[in-house]
Amino acid sequence: MWDYTDKVKDYFFNPKNAGVLETANAVGEVGAISCGDALKLMMRVDPETEVIEAATFQTFGCGSAIASSSALTEIIVGKTLGEALQISNQDIADFLGGLPPEKMHCSVMGYEALQAAVANFRGETWSDDHEEGGLVCKCFGVDEGMIERAVRANKLTTPEQVTNFTKAGGGCLTCFEGIEAVLARVNEELVAEGLLSFDEAYRIGSVDPRALKQKARPKAPPAPPKLDIKPLIAFETLAPVPAPAAAAATAVLEAPAPVARLTTVQKIRLIEETLEEIRPFLKQDGGDCELVDVDGNNVIVKLAGACVGCQMASVTVNGVQEKLIAKTGLPLRVIPVK
Repeated sequence: MWDYTDKVKDYFFNPKNAGVLETANAVGEVGAISCGDALKLMMRVDPETEVIEAATFQTFGCGSAIASSSALTEIIVGKTLGEALQISNQDIADFLGGLPPEKMHCSVMGYEALQAAVANFRGETWSDDHEEGGLVCKCFGVDEGMIERAVRANKLTTPEQVTNFTKAGGGCLTCFEGIEAVLARVNEELVAEGLLSFDEAYRIGSVDPRALKQKARPKAPPAPPKLDIKPLIAFETLAPVPAPAAAAATAVLEAPAPVARLTTVQKIRLIEETLEEIRPFLKQDGGDCELVDVDGNNVIVKLAGACVGCQMASVTVNGVQEKLIAKTGLPLRVIPVK
């Protein structure tokens, strides 16, 4: 299990520069709430010196997305636009002390938002609306241009890495051939430029998409019953609240009783509290269940002890899921990982 750094936790629970920047003259928006992640970066830039005087953000996504967005604003303030454009997504991850591989797309989203904000300030057109070679992954709205930039900037050499850095292929995998084609082409270019060795470069057909799907997506329990949930999905409605709460960085959900409104932080804390109530009963039978991550309404957990490989594991997962749904009033889905 990935052990999140203290800095990631701090920048999630106590995000810096979250909210609306009323004096912003450079705004970049990337992602889409319908695809699971969205980020709006706002900057105030001195027109004469092009120094970034202030930066804030609003984001809809997991804890890593919030931490990455917050870190980005800390990194860029005081830099010129030219200096800021030299920042890579890896710089954002390094600033936080590292991110798990499957969450690197959060740092890439920050990098893309910065590119969009700078273009906005300069009156240029920049977008992630699939004008650069067309849409590749429909599930997450990832185009060829984004994949190419991620591969080139991070020297990615496998489809799994592309998924980790862009989310492309993280859904139905019907885009696998498209991902392969872009990956192989860019790797070939990197080899020609002397930036990648021939042996490292990806070749089409090297990976069986069926094996990748099984590895990337553990068997999940049945979907929970549908509840009457009404999310505030209009990005402009994400209003800031007083620090240090992380609610300024996240969308607010209106949910039925027992919890009327939950911020992302409140939801995670309630999930953690509920799991702590359940764990003693699992430990009595030699098992355990640890929280790994919360991504939207997906609660990723790690079973331990007697729960691993147990024929009743699916029953245990369903029991945990029902308990969380009852406690939070949210349509949560518990997904076990190894």
